[in-house]
Amino acid sequence: MRRVSILGSTGSIGKMALDVISRHRDEFAVVGLAAGRNIDLLEEQIGLFTPRIVAVAEEKAASELRKRVGRRVRVCAGEEGIKTVAAFESADFVLSSMVGFSGLAPTLEAIRAGKVIGLANKETLVSAGDIVLSEARSHGAKILPVDSEHSAIFQCVEGHDKSFLKRVILTASGGPFMGKKKRELKDVTPEKALMHPKWKMGRKITIDSATLMNKGLEVIEAARLFGLPGERISVLVHPQSIVHSFVEFSDGGLLAQVSVPDMRGPIAYALSYPRRLENSVPPLELADVESLTFYRPDFRNFPCLALAYDALDEGGTMLAVLNAANEAGVEAFLQRRIDFNSIPDIIKKVMHSHETTKAVGLDDIIEADRWARERAENYIKRRGA
Repeated sequence: MRRVSILGSTGSIGKMALDVISRHRDEFAVVGLAAGRNIDLLEEQIGLFTPRIVAVAEEKAASELRKRVGRRVRVCAGEEGIKTVAAFESADFVLSSMVGFSGLAPTLEAIRAGKVIGLANKETLVSAGDIVLSEARSHGAKILPVDSEHSAIFQCVEGHDKSFLKRVILTASGGPFMGKKKRELKDVTPEKALMHPKWKMGRKITIDSATLMNKGLEVIEAARLFGLPGERISVLVHPQSIVHSFVEFSDGGLLAQVSVPDMRGPIAYALSYPRRLENSVPPLELADVESLTFYRPDFRNFPCLALAYDALDEGGTMLAVLNAANEAGVEAFLQRRIDFNSIPDIIKKVMHSHETTKAVGLDDIIEADRWARERAENYIKRRGA
């Protein structure tokens, strides 16, 4: 039986992971859960899965949760509490699904404890990929991708000689604004941007999908996971979201991983690897699929993808700066402080004002992240003035 801790249990990925586990109780035991502030849902999850340890982001919420659950479970608080759950000795698998840069430190804690990591937090590898992978090698931790695109690539390259790998092709749904021109996006509201046509995701990742930054972050993540330079990672817009990625080999052959668009598939694959769980997602009836279409991405009207490639080429602290500036811009848009088109503009300004250095340690990443958020906030305030 695999003993699982979930970082971000009340988010969309965390909830789907618990749904998978609930249908395979003989395969998994939940021993740890970490969440933000949604203690109502966390309390419900505690009742259903009886973990031994949980954590929430703030002490006030932890205190309230302790009153509700009594001695049934150990309740921790803050970043240190979440890190405690990440490294909990009874867990052998840790699903890292916290949103944004906040997921980096707990994921590193799980890596240093030698866990198997199901990585659904792409910002961890975007901001500090070299450090994270070095720590994983040092501590014997295995990282399994949970993003549907990277899971697809992982499945396609398994069992193949990597020297024959020519390139990988990530697919993108195109988000809710595929085909729109920049001038048409100026008055987009958060409500419209959050209406993704295919995937049910959290607010931040849904906005990233609308700007195509989500695909940019995935390009960087793919470069780290599969040891490829940016020029060997391509993106195709695929509105049906049925082909999750392609792998091209040196002989010109393509392999693709194909399934219905349901995140429970890659979650289940990571949880059970190297085995496969039965009935993880509904079967795909190919005869019912009218067409599969693919388009080159629109870099002109959706410049976030190009900015991600630029950051990957630059390397060093620029990757943390890209991520932090994007997180700040997305949050400001959701708060209606800036318009949709200002998100890439702010990221570009922050990147252009940054002097890239080599990221030797985690402190370098944290400082670059802090600097970028501060610089982004200054630009955001000017926009709102």
